[in-house]
Amino acid sequence: MLRRMFILSGLFLLLGSFASAKVTQLDYKATFGIFGTVGTIKNRLTENAETYEIDTKVTLAGLAKVLMGGQTEHYVSKGHIKDGLMVSDFYQMTSKKRNKKVIKEYHIDHQKKSVRKRVRKWRKEKLVEDRTETLKFYAEDDLLTLYFNLGHAVKQKQKGKTYLFKSVGLEKQKGEVKITVPDDVQVVDYKKDLGQDGKIYAKAFIHQKNFRKKKGDILLSVAQDGFINRSVIKDILFYGDAKLTRIK
Repeated sequence: MLRRMFILSGLFLLLGSFASAKVTQLDYKATFGIFGTVGTIKNRLTENAETYEIDTKVTLAGLAKVLMGGQTEHYVSKGHIKDGLMVSDFYQMTSKKRNKKVIKEYHIDHQKKSVRKRVRKWRKEKLVEDRTETLKFYAEDDLLTLYFNLGHAVKQKQKGKTYLFKSVGLEKQKGEVKITVPDDVQVVDYKKDLGQDGKIYAKAFIHQKNFRKKKGDILLSVAQDGFINRSVIKDILFYGDAKLTRIK
């Protein structure tokens, strides 16, 4: 469960590197109910007028590190800029735990509107699986750009409505992500969990059976600079809230 919470948390984080480009560093602290602080997420975004790169690293701490065998997660997104938004061309997810490593790569062909996925698994540094498939859906976003683009996409939407977005990396739900923009009455409840300083508030729905009590709702607050400031997954089974708070 902690691994899934961190993967989702890592969904909200963004950032990368190019010479002569603008570089932004964002760091977050993750807390999880009765466990307290369970890790950090460091993100770097490098962008210019035409391209971007996002680099996100998730590191566990304390009891979570022990329970998860020192597992680390690394996410990379590379692509181009279109109408002021990031459009993914390549997305990679790397997970390491003890003597196991898994790398998932997504190559997005926007002309053919297709996505090729490659999965490789190692055990004791020996490659034990290498398979490639074409996804049954196409998307311009990956999990990092989905949340990075959120502030721009949501501010153009009508309040009190739910909208459908698509992202690679969410094959179990056919890439579909439902995002709700609260109306002026609903936003009062969002502010109780996310604070009063958000420029934009939203709720994303992710299919995860561990979150079935609250249907996988992830509450999000976007700061004045357009980056995710806080996120909360409410009441995960018996463990309490999973929270992500920007510290830099």
